Amino acid sequence: MIHSKLLDNKNKKLFCSENLYKGACVKIKNSNKTFQVVGINIGKEICWVREWPFAFNSKKTFALEISQINLQIFCSNQYSE
Repeated sequence: MIHSKLLDNKNKKLFCSENLYKGACVKIKNSNKTFQVVGINIGKEICWVREWPFAFNSKKTFALEISQINLQIFCSNQYSE
């Protein structure tokens, strides 16, 4: 598993996330939706996410600064079609 550094915007300090890794489900700032991490670039402090559960006919993956991740959560087994 990859340990990632996240930026705490209030204190402007770096801290280690709880095992941020490809496949992890996360909540991001300014959204109530759940997203799944599909890729991570630690050097550039970005990751690629998609909405979870994802629709099989949709490929809406987007890049996001790791500092925009608020919380890592458990991925449910639910899916949408």
